[in-house]
Amino acid sequence: MTEREARIAFNMIPTVGSVTVQRLIRETQGDVAAAYERYPEKRDWEGRVPAWEREIARAEKMGVTILTEVDAAYPPQLRTIASPPLALYCVGDPAALAKPGVALVGTRQGTEYGRDVAERLAYGLARRGWSVVSGLARGIDACAHKGALTGEGVTVGVLGGALDKFYPTENRALARQMIAQGGCVVSEFPFGRAPDAKTFPQRNRIVSGLARGVVAVECPTHSGTLITCLRAVEQGRAVMAVPGRIDWRTSEGCHHLIREGARMVCSVDDIVEELTPLSAHAKKKTSQPAVAVQPEPGVPPPHPALQPVRPLKETRPTPAPESTITVDEAAVMRAVTAEGVTLDRIVVATGFPISQVNVLVVGLRLKGRLRLLPGNRVCLPVIGQ
Repeated sequence: MTEREARIAFNMIPTVGSVTVQRLIRETQGDVAAAYERYPEKRDWEGRVPAWEREIARAEKMGVTILTEVDAAYPPQLRTIASPPLALYCVGDPAALAKPGVALVGTRQGTEYGRDVAERLAYGLARRGWSVVSGLARGIDACAHKGALTGEGVTVGVLGGALDKFYPTENRALARQMIAQGGCVVSEFPFGRAPDAKTFPQRNRIVSGLARGVVAVECPTHSGTLITCLRAVEQGRAVMAVPGRIDWRTSEGCHHLIREGARMVCSVDDIVEELTPLSAHAKKKTSQPAVAVQPEPGVPPPHPALQPVRPLKETRPTPAPESTITVDEAAVMRAVTAEGVTLDRIVVATGFPISQVNVLVVGLRLKGRLRLLPGNRVCLPVIGQ
């Protein structure tokens, strides 16, 4: 068994993730195959011994490329996240995964406004050479993929189930278009794994991990979109959000993100500026005060109203007041320790549903009240930071 084969086999065991595999590798002095052979609970999703040889053969027959961290085509940006997928099943061009991308995500029940914004933003990003990443779900995701295709760009879809359990089925034609135009469709789940309530949140970390930034186009307060934004914060990605009507439930989540510090997006320029390091430097250069031009001899000076205004003496900006926290956020903070706790532990301590805990943790992180740790854990910030 090679290292690549061992990683594919480990990926077929639902109780094993990349963190566990890294620990097992250390225990066997870097021998992944030995780590797999020693692992006692070898059971796949259906309770059987993983048939990894048959899995690889099936992928080759179906034209599916399986990428692991030992493969050169494995997306470099996923190597940096806390729990990189052990294996990625890819249909299409794997090179699309390494292209600088922006994740456009949102609700499945998007309004006409949200769907239109998603398509227009994706179109503009594609025309500027950015890849568009999303989840190939109904609603905002599908519109983002369509917009990128209209802009003759590359787009990547990350499924919440196995490739042979494609969901939703009405987006199969869209997926074929994405592949034909140089993009790809990927999943970390082995063949036969149907999507469910556990797989979609797990999928979200790949959506954010593949991108340089995540834009929430339209989403309610309790949604998978905010989970994706939480993953983005944990991974050090930029988080942005599109404003909507104040009386629309589908914009409540976006407005929450903006209040807590996410970049407000009103155009493609906002996204590109946020993700382009040179933009800050360019802004500083253009904001310098104008220098008065001395008039040529014999030329009368301009009218006083047209004279450049002398810049005021620079003053130290007044620090912003410390952000307050809500009663629910306070309950979450009481459940968190300096060493760190899991989100499940917060759910037990507060009695809040996991969707609400995710939203509260995102807000507290953006306020600087919590820090995110590897392994889906949070802790209190270090004093003085």
